[in-house]
Amino acid sequence: MGREILHCDANCFYASVEMQRDPDLRGRPVAVCGDQEARHGIVLTASYPAKKRGVKTGQAIWQAKQACPDLVVVPPDYPEYVRISGMLREIFNSYTNLVEPFGLDEAWLDVTGSRELFGSPMAIAQEISERVKFELGITLSIGVSDNKITAKLGSDYKKPDAITRIMPDNYREIVYPLPVEDLLYVGPATSCKLRRVGISTIGRLAECDEEFLQRRLGKMGLVLKTFAMGLDPTPVQRIDHVQAIKSVGNSSTAPRDLICDDDVRIMLYLLAESVALRLRELGSRCTVVEVYVRDNALASFVRQRKLPEPTCSSAEIAETAFDLFKRNYYWDKPLRGVGVRGSGLVDATGGVQLSLYADDIKRERWERIDGAMDELRRRYGYLSIQRASNAPSIGDSFAFHCLL
Repeated sequence: MGREILHCDANCFYASVEMQRDPDLRGRPVAVCGDQEARHGIVLTASYPAKKRGVKTGQAIWQAKQACPDLVVVPPDYPEYVRISGMLREIFNSYTNLVEPFGLDEAWLDVTGSRELFGSPMAIAQEISERVKFELGITLSIGVSDNKITAKLGSDYKKPDAITRIMPDNYREIVYPLPVEDLLYVGPATSCKLRRVGISTIGRLAECDEEFLQRRLGKMGLVLKTFAMGLDPTPVQRIDHVQAIKSVGNSSTAPRDLICDDDVRIMLYLLAESVALRLRELGSRCTVVEVYVRDNALASFVRQRKLPEPTCSSAEIAETAFDLFKRNYYWDKPLRGVGVRGSGLVDATGGVQLSLYADDIKRERWERIDGAMDELRRRYGYLSIQRASNAPSIGDSFAFHCLL
């Protein structure tokens, strides 16, 4: 007996919650947007009337208003979205204990064991849809399939307020003509690589030669081919399942454009401190440091470097990230934001092979200093102790902004 998987996606979730709270917004072009003063002024979610007028998620507010002059802009209320998301999951949990959230507004449900109680998967999907509409005042698009990837395709296939069944008997008919970008994990960069070699649909990807895909995309090429064929053995994880953490990162949009190396160095240190703190809380060290850079034209790149020894020192992480930045950015444009990530995590209590040349004593001292700073900040607040390099050009308040 095969699995029965549902993917439930709340339609225009943030905007739907706002329209439920204020019925006057219904039927109007509505966009929930970030704070313009904090330089987060982009569209987070748009209602369907706004989408029909050309408003897209990720657009700057001014671009959205150019496309739709009568757009109603609403600030986000995350506590309310989290509350409604919790109520949504309570409904899901009343049908199965195998519920895997995918953000606030989406979840997979394995209802294989629920059929004796609630009927067929289509009947369960219909009942969930009606309950959510009646109890929460929002709508769902639901995909019904035998695996997670195809169920996600089903929920995306018809919107809003729709239920789509995609099983082996109708898989090719529905899925193969879809654009390759519709497949989960095919992002803009991967899509560009695939289209460059003539793979524009999921069907073409499914029929593509494995060796060719592996040469083009590495191991991920084989994974995507498997998904395109409608195969995905990944189980739906329980909501309390904790995945192993593989990396720790933090990035932020600066309150103003960064225009020199000193600006970037200050920001990297602030971000590295939060990354190093999280590593220490996890009892881990990172073996790879990664820096992310985005300029004011929204072009970005990522560079990484393997460390000679594992570390959770904020100074070592920051200086490695800064050196990567210096070697790869030539100030063609001011920067809008940067990020730091530590990956390749290892147990901090495990033994490591010491080098005859590396300054392990210095690293150990910096880690002890970080630990002392952690304790002072826990007792007296974040601003109780800071690095001298945190110059007024960025400001003390930015420290909190980086750690959100």
